[in-house]
Parts: sequence; structure tokens; C-alpha cells
Amino acid sequence: MSKIGKKNIILPKDTSIKTEGDKLTVTGPKGSKSFFIGEKVFNTSVNDKNEFSIAPKNKEVDHKTQLLWGTYRSLINNAVKGVSVGHEKILELNGVGFRANLKGEALNLQIGFSHDVNFKFPKDVKITVEKQTVIKINGVDKELVSKIASDIKALKPVEPYKGKGIKERNQYVLRKEGKKK
Repeated sequence: MSKIGKKNIILPKDTSIKTEGDKLTVTGPKGSKSFFIGEKVFNTSVNDKNEFSIAPKNKEVDHKTQLLWGTYRSLINNAVKGVSVGHEKILELNGVGFRANLKGEALNLQIGFSHDVNFKFPKDVKITVEKQTVIKINGVDKELVSKIASDIKALKPVEPYKGKGIKERNQYVLRKEGKKK
């Protein structure tokens, strides 16, 4: 049995889940998210306490079904959190002259190159720049928010000697000792 799959998902009061065949749609105050689950393998239900549960149809559960059970439950839980509260990543720029600002539909980064880097992001994600060294990425889809944060961090990874680069807030950077005479 899947430990994660057995847990019920508590739905906030203004969030709802609709099931139409294979398609599962989660709606809330921040937006909506839909995806497909195996209708032939899993049953879905919402009880009177406003808790959503997913369970396999067969009593004998094989290993692959266990894995999918926990995975689908986690995906649904992330969607519920996304449409009710939203997902957020905070990036920090460290380095002399490193700064960020928004120019129209693109994020303009000055990160130590001879030229500015313009990063275009999708409309599903909202990016705000606080100060000039803090970038906040918000959105409904956890996977998309994490992907955008990863792409921005890949533009200038943190180097281990002085710690210059783009990193997530509270990310630990293993520092190295410099040359000795």
C-alpha cells in the first residue's frame, strides 16, 4: 500500500475538484489546473468533510499501481495548493553590479557579462523584482514555477570561491578556499 496515496487531501473552502472521465479539474481563487489520471485504475471521491481521496479499483495492488497512486496524489495535492495559495520561488543575485529589472514581457538581468541577458517567461507565471537583487516567481503550476526558477539560475550558477551568481533563498553554497602563497 502507498503511504502517501492513502492520505486524504483537505480542500480549502473555495477550492473544488471536478472529475469527468479521465480529466480532473481543480479550480480555486488563483485559477484552475487540469490533468488526466487513469480512470480504469483509480477511483476518486470527495467526502462530506470536503476531503478528496484517490484509491485503486483492484484490491490487489501491484508495485506500479502503488507508485502511480502516490504520484497522482502528490500531483493533485500540488494542484490544490497552487490554485488556493499559489507556489512561489525567491531568487537572489549575489555579485558586484548584479541586478535585475522587468522590461515589458522580459526579465532583464545584468549578471557580469558584457551584455544584458533578457529572459522571456510565459504568461502563466508572474515575476516581480524586489530591490534589484531579489526576484520572486509566482504561479499556479508548481512544475512551471520550478522550471522557470531553474532556467534563471542556470544563466549564472553560483561559483564556489566568492559565491557570485543566482541562487534560491536559503540555498546552501559549498564554499572553497582560495589559493595560498
